[in-house]
Amino acid sequence: MRKLIAALGIVLAVAVSAPIAYAVQPDEVMTDPAKEARARELSRELRCMVCQNQSIDDSDATLAKDLRLLVRERIAAGDSNKQVLDYLVARYGEFVLLKPRFEAHTLILWLIPPLVLIGGGLGLWLHIRRRSRAAEAVADTPVPLNAEEQARLEGILAETNPKA
Repeated sequence: MRKLIAALGIVLAVAVSAPIAYAVQPDEVMTDPAKEARARELSRELRCMVCQNQSIDDSDATLAKDLRLLVRERIAAGDSNKQVLDYLVARYGEFVLLKPRFEAHTLILWLIPPLVLIGGGLGLWLHIRRRSRAAEAVADTPVPLNAEEQARLEGILAETNPKA
Protein backbone atom coordinates (compact mmCIF):
# COMPACT_ATOMS: atom_id res chain seq x y z
CA MET A 1 0.00 0.00 0.00
CA ARG A 2 2.83 2.37 0.84
CA LYS A 3 4.49 1.66 -2.49
CA LEU A 4 1.27 2.50 -4.31
CA ILE A 5 0.89 5.78 -2.42
CA ALA A 6 4.55 6.65 -3.06
CA ALA A 7 4.14 5.87 -6.78
CA LEU A 8 1.01 8.02 -6.99
CA GLY A 9 2.84 10.82 -5.19
CA ILE A 10 5.71 10.66 -7.69
CA VAL A 11 3.34 10.64 -10.67
CA LEU A 12 1.44 13.61 -9.23
CA ALA A 13 4.65 15.54 -8.54
CA VAL A 14 5.89 14.95 -12.08
CA ALA A 15 2.53 15.95 -13.57
CA VAL A 16 2.36 19.15 -11.54
CA SER A 17 5.97 20.18 -12.05
CA ALA A 18 6.12 19.28 -15.75
CA PRO A 19 6.39 22.32 -18.00
CA ILE A 20 3.26 23.32 -19.86
CA ALA A 21 3.28 21.74 -23.29
CA TYR A 22 2.66 24.19 -26.09
CA ALA A 23 1.72 23.26 -29.61
CA VAL A 24 4.60 25.23 -31.10
CA GLN A 25 6.77 22.85 -33.10
CA PRO A 26 10.58 23.09 -33.13
CA ASP A 27 10.57 24.02 -36.82
CA GLU A 28 8.41 27.09 -36.04
CA VAL A 29 10.74 28.58 -33.43
CA MET A 30 12.58 31.73 -34.48
CA THR A 31 16.36 31.92 -34.02
CA ASP A 32 16.21 35.33 -32.27
CA PRO A 33 14.96 34.75 -28.68
CA ALA A 34 13.50 38.28 -28.42
CA LYS A 35 11.46 37.83 -31.60
CA GLU A 36 10.39 34.35 -30.49
CA ALA A 37 9.20 35.80 -27.16
CA ARG A 38 7.16 38.41 -29.07
CA ALA A 39 5.71 35.70 -31.31
CA ARG A 40 4.74 33.58 -28.28
CA GLU A 41 3.17 36.61 -26.58
CA LEU A 42 1.11 37.40 -29.69
CA SER A 43 0.19 33.73 -30.14
CA ARG A 44 -1.33 33.68 -26.65
CA GLU A 45 -3.58 36.62 -27.60
CA LEU A 46 -4.93 35.05 -30.80
CA ARG A 47 -7.85 32.64 -30.98
CA CYS A 48 -7.62 29.37 -32.87
CA MET A 49 -10.40 29.62 -35.43
CA VAL A 50 -10.91 25.84 -35.25
CA CYS A 51 -10.79 25.31 -31.47
CA GLN A 52 -12.29 28.76 -30.77
CA ASN A 53 -11.66 28.82 -27.02
CA GLN A 54 -7.98 28.12 -27.24
CA SER A 55 -5.06 30.30 -28.22
CA ILE A 56 -3.06 29.42 -31.32
CA ASP A 57 -0.10 28.91 -28.97
CA ASP A 58 -1.91 25.97 -27.36
CA SER A 59 -3.74 24.54 -30.37
CA ASP A 60 -2.56 21.65 -32.54
CA ALA A 61 -4.92 22.54 -35.39
CA THR A 62 -3.43 23.08 -38.84
CA LEU A 63 -4.92 26.57 -39.07
CA ALA A 64 -3.35 27.46 -35.72
CA LYS A 65 0.04 26.37 -37.04
CA ASP A 66 -0.51 28.50 -40.15
CA LEU A 67 -1.40 31.49 -37.97
CA ARG A 68 1.68 30.94 -35.79
CA LEU A 69 3.85 30.89 -38.90
CA LEU A 70 2.10 34.00 -40.23
CA VAL A 71 2.78 35.82 -36.95
CA ARG A 72 6.44 34.83 -37.16
CA GLU A 73 6.65 35.95 -40.80
CA ARG A 74 5.20 39.37 -39.93
CA ILE A 75 7.61 39.75 -36.99
CA ALA A 76 10.54 38.72 -39.18
CA ALA A 77 9.41 41.34 -41.72
CA GLY A 78 9.77 43.98 -39.00
CA ASP A 79 6.12 44.57 -38.03
CA SER A 80 5.33 45.75 -34.51
CA ASN A 81 2.97 43.77 -32.29
CA LYS A 82 0.14 46.21 -33.07
CA GLN A 83 0.78 45.92 -36.81
CA VAL A 84 0.69 42.11 -36.61
CA LEU A 85 -2.59 42.17 -34.65
CA ASP A 86 -4.09 44.75 -37.01
CA TYR A 87 -3.09 42.63 -40.01
CA LEU A 88 -4.71 39.51 -38.52
CA VAL A 89 -7.87 41.40 -37.50
CA ALA A 90 -8.14 42.85 -41.01
CA ARG A 91 -7.76 39.37 -42.47
CA TYR A 92 -9.85 37.27 -40.04
CA GLY A 93 -12.00 39.80 -38.20
CA GLU A 94 -12.18 40.84 -34.54
CA PHE A 95 -13.05 37.25 -33.58
CA VAL A 96 -9.40 36.23 -33.98
CA LEU A 97 -8.58 38.11 -30.75
CA LEU A 98 -9.13 36.17 -27.53
CA LYS A 99 -9.68 39.48 -25.73
CA PRO A 100 -11.63 41.87 -27.96
CA ARG A 101 -10.53 45.48 -28.13
CA PHE A 102 -12.45 48.16 -26.24
CA GLU A 103 -14.07 50.01 -29.14
CA ALA A 104 -17.53 51.29 -30.05
CA HIS A 105 -18.59 48.11 -31.87
CA THR A 106 -17.35 45.85 -29.02
CA LEU A 107 -18.77 48.02 -26.25
CA ILE A 108 -21.67 45.65 -25.65
CA LEU A 109 -19.23 42.77 -25.05
CA TRP A 110 -17.58 44.77 -22.31
CA LEU A 111 -20.77 46.13 -20.75
CA ILE A 112 -22.90 42.97 -20.57
CA PRO A 113 -20.99 41.21 -17.73
CA PRO A 114 -21.04 44.14 -15.27
CA LEU A 115 -24.65 44.96 -16.16
CA VAL A 116 -25.72 41.34 -15.58
CA LEU A 117 -23.83 41.31 -12.27
CA ILE A 118 -25.41 44.60 -11.15
CA GLY A 119 -28.86 43.44 -12.30
CA GLY A 120 -28.51 40.14 -10.47
CA GLY A 121 -27.40 41.89 -7.28
CA LEU A 122 -30.30 44.33 -7.53
CA GLY A 123 -32.76 41.49 -8.14
CA LEU A 124 -31.40 39.54 -5.15
CA TRP A 125 -31.59 42.63 -2.95
CA LEU A 126 -35.23 43.27 -3.98
CA HIS A 127 -36.15 39.63 -3.40
CA ILE A 128 -34.64 39.60 0.10
CA ARG A 129 -36.30 42.93 0.90
CA ARG A 130 -39.74 41.66 -0.18
CA ARG A 131 -39.35 38.46 1.82
CA SER A 132 -38.35 40.32 4.98
CA ARG A 133 -41.29 42.74 4.60
CA ALA A 134 -43.67 39.82 4.08
CA ALA A 135 -42.26 38.05 7.15
CA GLU A 136 -42.68 41.23 9.25
CA ALA A 137 -46.27 41.64 8.06
CA VAL A 138 -47.09 38.04 9.01
CA ALA A 139 -45.39 38.39 12.40
CA ASP A 140 -47.24 41.63 13.21
CA THR A 141 -50.71 40.34 12.29
CA PRO A 142 -52.37 38.52 15.20
CA VAL A 143 -54.06 35.29 14.26
CA PRO A 144 -57.52 34.94 15.88
CA LEU A 145 -58.10 31.87 18.00
CA ASN A 146 -60.68 29.33 16.87
CA ALA A 147 -63.49 28.25 19.22
CA GLU A 148 -61.60 25.23 20.58
CA GLU A 149 -58.49 27.27 21.34
CA GLN A 150 -60.59 30.03 22.97
CA ALA A 151 -62.34 27.51 25.23
CA ARG A 152 -59.03 25.93 26.23
CA LEU A 153 -57.55 29.37 27.01
CA GLU A 154 -60.54 30.27 29.17
CA GLY A 155 -60.14 26.95 31.03
CA ILE A 156 -56.47 27.62 31.71
CA LEU A 157 -57.22 31.15 32.87
CA ALA A 158 -60.02 29.87 35.19
CA GLU A 159 -57.64 27.34 36.75
CA THR A 160 -54.91 29.91 37.40
CA ASN A 161 -57.25 32.67 38.56
CA PRO A 162 -60.26 30.97 40.33
CA LYS A 163 -61.70 34.22 41.77
CA ALA A 164 -62.50 35.76 38.42
